[in-house]
Amino acid sequence: MTLGARVTISLVLGLVLGGCAMPAWVPWLGKKPEAPAPARVADRARTERAGGGPRAEPAPEPPRLKGLSDDVVSDRIVAIVNNDAITLGEVLESIAVWRRENRERSGAQSDQELATQFLNRLIDTRLQLQEAERERITIDESEVLEELTERVKKLGSPSLEAFEASAKAEGVTLDSIKKRVRDSLRMSRIVRRKVSLRISVTEEEIDRYLEANRLKLETGLSYHARHVLLVPETPSEASWDAAKARAEAVRAEALAGADFIALARQYSADVSAKDGGDLGTLKRGELAVDIENQILRLAVGEVSAPYRSSLGWHVFRLEAKESLEGDALARARQQIRDILFREKFEARLDVWLKEIKQRAIIEVRM
Repeated sequence: MTLGARVTISLVLGLVLGGCAMPAWVPWLGKKPEAPAPARVADRARTERAGGGPRAEPAPEPPRLKGLSDDVVSDRIVAIVNNDAITLGEVLESIAVWRRENRERSGAQSDQELATQFLNRLIDTRLQLQEAERERITIDESEVLEELTERVKKLGSPSLEAFEASAKAEGVTLDSIKKRVRDSLRMSRIVRRKVSLRISVTEEEIDRYLEANRLKLETGLSYHARHVLLVPETPSEASWDAAKARAEAVRAEALAGADFIALARQYSADVSAKDGGDLGTLKRGELAVDIENQILRLAVGEVSAPYRSSLGWHVFRLEAKESLEGDALARARQQIRDILFREKFEARLDVWLKEIKQRAIIEVRM
């Protein structure tokens, strides 16, 4: 098989087998924040926040060495792992696939750096496959076909037969693809046996993480508030004092049972007055920290003491607030479990790979 065909098969498998040896992770706490609606109060306090579908790109030209044919490049041995050879062609095809998937970053590293990096990855792969062989891990043909069929569906191919025809047109046989799929599943199985099944996350560890990162976890939670804004007539301190007195009078009316919505419509100088002082449903971090702290320290239904900002005196009332309780707490704890598992998985995987490397005979010739 030529180097170009080897690159083709790797590109196909890169799409077909996107990371099947690694579990899927929750990348970070909570969901990606949605862009907030335009502010109607304390605009100076709002923090600024900021696709198209995937587009098919041509396969990259594999790196070439002057004066050498593809077959010579493919056959040159650059490393031996125990009794298993790794060829320069395998290294070059790995680099070509990486460049295709990382076009914007592909110029950041030299060819030699990339060659060293991908050779090390190939060595790790060989070691894992050899461990799977020692553990007598086998993958049935039905498992291979099931995995391949599922991945081909995600590529949008109408059938496995249509996929096979496309691969064959590029000089790639279905058997060669199935071998890669089988190897990938064997690696996944050995990693699960030697790493994943030896990791546990305790409730105490989750509790400690929860307490240490509570503010971060609460970032995605929402709250709903209203306010009345009393603005001083002039910049003088006397005018500010008079505005504060009016704010205190509004609060007193609210505490005496007056309708806060009606008070906002009557007294507030903010554009939200017509909506009863409604600030809307907000996410943590959308308002300035000082104003948000004033609101979030309230109990639901509680009215704040007058608070001075650059705009004037505010009287806030908290209408509703999500907290880490019930379903939200359960989701947060599951996210924490995934994060802690990932940390332990990566540490354990690194230790295991070092262990099998230490007892292996590895000769690098590149």
